[in-house]
Amino acid sequence: MAREFQLTDAVPWGRSEQEYRLFFALDELPAGSRILDCAAGPSSFAAERAASGRPVIAADPLYAGSAEEIWARIDGAAAAMAAGLERACERFVWDFSPTIEAHMQHRLRTARQWREDFRATGNSSRYIAGALPHLPFADGAFGVALCSHFLFLYDERLGEAFHHRAVREMLRVAGEVRLFPLLDLHGRPSEMVSPVMAALREQGYAVELRRVPYEFQKGGHTLLRIARRA
Repeated sequence: MAREFQLTDAVPWGRSEQEYRLFFALDELPAGSRILDCAAGPSSFAAERAASGRPVIAADPLYAGSAEEIWARIDGAAAAMAAGLERACERFVWDFSPTIEAHMQHRLRTARQWREDFRATGNSSRYIAGALPHLPFADGAFGVALCSHFLFLYDERLGEAFHHRAVREMLRVAGEVRLFPLLDLHGRPSEMVSPVMAALREQGYAVELRRVPYEFQKGGHTLLRIARRA
C-alpha cells in the first residue's frame, strides 16, 4: 500500500468539541464527568468545554512549549497533511468537511481556538505537559480518559508494548478509557487492537467495540471502550 502521508513524527493536529462528542459518544456520559484528554495536541475540545462550564484537563508533551513554538509545528505540518489528503482522498469520507480545503480550514480554525485558550490559561491549569505512558496524575483522578488519533494510528512507530503500557496508565488514572480511531495511518485496521483487547480481558476489564456516528477515514467508525468491571 502506498504511504501517502510522509510524516516523521506524530502530527500536532487538533479536533473540535463536536468531533469529540461524536467519535467518543460523550453525550451518554453523566453530567459533571471528570474527563482527561490524553495526547490532546491542539484540539479545541478543552477550550470549548471550559467555555460551557464543563472543564476538561488536556495532557500532551507538546504543552511544555510556548503557544508560538507549538503553532510553528502545526503550521509546518499543514502542507504535509494537505498533500497526504490529496494523495489519499479516496480513503476518506467527505461528509463532515466536503473538500480538502474545507477540512484544512476546519483543522486550522480548531487549532487557532486552542492557541488562544492556551495563551490565556498557560500550561499549568487546563493544559498539562504529560506524555503516555507516564501521566502526572493520581490514581483514579478522572472518571474517563480519552485518546484520539494517537494510539493505534501510529502503531508502527509506537509498538505493541507501548500500547499496553499506555492503556494501563490511562486505566490507572481513570475508571474508563475510550480510544478512537482503531485504524492506522494508512487506513488499515491496526494490528495492535486485538492483542490490547485480549490482554485487557485477561486482566478482568470490560472491553467493548462500539460503532459511532463519525467516519472520516473509511471504516474508521468504531470506538474502543474499556472499563473496570463492577
